Amino acid sequence: MRLRILHVPDCPNVAVLEERLDGLLGGRPGIEVVREVVDTDDAAAAAGMTGSPTLLVDGADPFAEPEQAPSVSCRLYRDEAGRLDRTPSASQLRRALHLDPPPPASGREVDSGRSTATALVSWRSRAAPLDPVGRRLHRMILRAFASTGGPPSRAEMSQLADDDSAAIDEVLARLHRADVLRLDPAGRLAVAYPFSAAPTRHRVRILGGADVYAMCAVDALGISAMLGADTEISSTDPLTGEPVAVQTVDGEASWRPDTAVVIIPAQAGEGPSADCCCSSINFFASRRTADAWAAAQPDRAAEILDPAEAEQLARRIFGSLLSG
Repeated sequence: MRLRILHVPDCPNVAVLEERLDGLLGGRPGIEVVREVVDTDDAAAAAGMTGSPTLLVDGADPFAEPEQAPSVSCRLYRDEAGRLDRTPSASQLRRALHLDPPPPASGREVDSGRSTATALVSWRSRAAPLDPVGRRLHRMILRAFASTGGPPSRAEMSQLADDDSAAIDEVLARLHRADVLRLDPAGRLAVAYPFSAAPTRHRVRILGGADVYAMCAVDALGISAMLGADTEISSTDPLTGEPVAVQTVDGEASWRPDTAVVIIPAQAGEGPSADCCCSSINFFASRRTADAWAAAQPDRAAEILDPAEAEQLARRIFGSLLSG
């Protein structure tokens, strides 16, 4: 099988597609994956690219739609729920490539492929805003949290839409639907991953910035990676109440205690992160307490990450959020 990923120069969505393919293919033999840059309409027509990225499977586009013309513009896809996405979903790719369904999960810890962490990265990646106003508003909100500890004012946000409050309401609603952020029932900003507007277990001091709350342990670790700033995380083991602290200076993290780990539940990536998994992604003082917590969740598989793995996951999710 030969897979060709056709894309315009510097397309940010290629990395998302490649990560989903990597998670599905897992080193399967007999599959060749190549990338090809297409930068003119004539080249797009010759190659069969109907927007970037386009995936060809043995020369055919399994996601082609009627009357979709060759183009060097951004291509959007609809997932199984009808939501717009920048690439086909993992299950759509699996069907297009005629791959066997994944085996049912067994055991509490995922030992191969880090599938739970990969699902979380893919979910957070596809939730990034696609439109320019959405991206600018999202970044304004993140920077406001980092500098003041809370979201920007409605007046500040409305300036992005020429003081049109109704337009900003629509952008916020769109970002809420995509799980870029979360609004409370009154329409107030409650979450802008990695930040929480309400207190959580995970408090983060941004040196040179504000004291903030993070939605989960991975989000807390991601704040330093996102801002390029030194941070001090204060959290607790949910089983024993023992303090867990992580200090990051010049990109190097030190954990106290050094036996601490992070747990990610298997349902990560299955819905809005704030609802389905954030409360369960926690620091534990040791693998022993993490295992004890997992044993008390008989119908919930979990993945246990050591400090290096948790830091890497945080960088993958948040490292380019303000710069990519």
